[in-house]
Amino acid sequence: MALQINISTALSSLRVNKLRAGLTMLGVIIGVAAVIAMVAIGQGAKDRVSKQIESMGSNLFLILPGASTSGGLRAATGSRTTLTMDDAEAIRREVPAVSNAAPIVRGSAQVVAGNQNWSTILLGVTPSFLEVREWGVVKGEAFSETEVRGSAKAALIGRTVKENLFGDEDPIGQIIRIKNVPFIVNGVLSEKGQNSMGQDQDDVVIVPITTAQKKLFGITYVTGMMVKASAPAQVKEAVDDTARLLRQRHRIMPKQEDDFTIRNLTEIFTLQEATSKTMMLLLGSIASISLIVGGIGIMNIMLVSVTERTKEIGIRRAIGATRKDIQSQFLTEAVILSLTGGIIGILLGSSVAILLPYIVEWETRISPLSILGAFGFSAATGIFFGLYPARKASSVHPIEALKYE
Repeated sequence: MALQINISTALSSLRVNKLRAGLTMLGVIIGVAAVIAMVAIGQGAKDRVSKQIESMGSNLFLILPGASTSGGLRAATGSRTTLTMDDAEAIRREVPAVSNAAPIVRGSAQVVAGNQNWSTILLGVTPSFLEVREWGVVKGEAFSETEVRGSAKAALIGRTVKENLFGDEDPIGQIIRIKNVPFIVNGVLSEKGQNSMGQDQDDVVIVPITTAQKKLFGITYVTGMMVKASAPAQVKEAVDDTARLLRQRHRIMPKQEDDFTIRNLTEIFTLQEATSKTMMLLLGSIASISLIVGGIGIMNIMLVSVTERTKEIGIRRAIGATRKDIQSQFLTEAVILSLTGGIIGILLGSSVAILLPYIVEWETRISPLSILGAFGFSAATGIFFGLYPARKASSVHPIEALKYE
């Protein structure tokens, strides 16, 4: 009953000064909305990194040819031609921490289908590449080891290539021409989306590696390898053992530099994920400052209210209200201001988080935990910053209060 009376009295008092109450709540509204929106942006960035990790596959590292030197001039990484398919087979066979290794020949080409053409990335691979990349075929089927050994003219196309060459038409069994060589479309790859560099992974055509080497590029080496460790904890061991094996196979002396480069994709993605998490915490912390500012605003207005209502306090004390009653009344007003601002802030922040992807194309995800945390923090703000004014109100002497003008 006492709580109902306090709430009723608090609401009546706030209605008398609607504009002031609204302005007081504004700090809390902005603070709560900022916390929810910023955490949603941080969660969206974290989710984007997680999707990139999933799209690339897990426990991966990449082997590239090293840099060549000619006439004292050092070329870029990948300019050497030292990696072979036998290297990939040796890694798969002799490194215990490796579950699979996929050699790759990479290039670009203009692909023609009927009267349509499209410039895309061309990959020559073995069937193990799809396993390493955890890449499925949604329509048709992948080529086999037999087709690789026979240098078959079979192709798998990404979603982007399919849309640009065939539109809504079924591409399975259709003929595409790559560098004037005809290929039959065996299947359509599952959608991967963008990678960490913003490149469209679905803008690709995949053919057997032997076909790419012999009929498209005229080479015998490979331009890279993608290797999968048996478990996340074994990635470092796999990288170290692979480096030792390649040095041995390539007859590199102890003081000579490697003729290959190994890039640990797992470490790169782990760093990106940690960065996204730090950004989310930083944004949430910065936004929380607005809540503290809003709490200070509540304290300021409540102190003004205590001064303005000194005579009212004296009358209530004179007719029997205790110090606890006075303190509860003013504390209730502060909490109502804070909670109302919190509810409005939740609605505003959630709306911003929902609309942001459509306005600036930022991925967001609203966290229920951030909503509960922001609401709880707003309630705590009302109690913490409202307690001092409430105690000050309750400590007013009744006689002095009645004489106050």
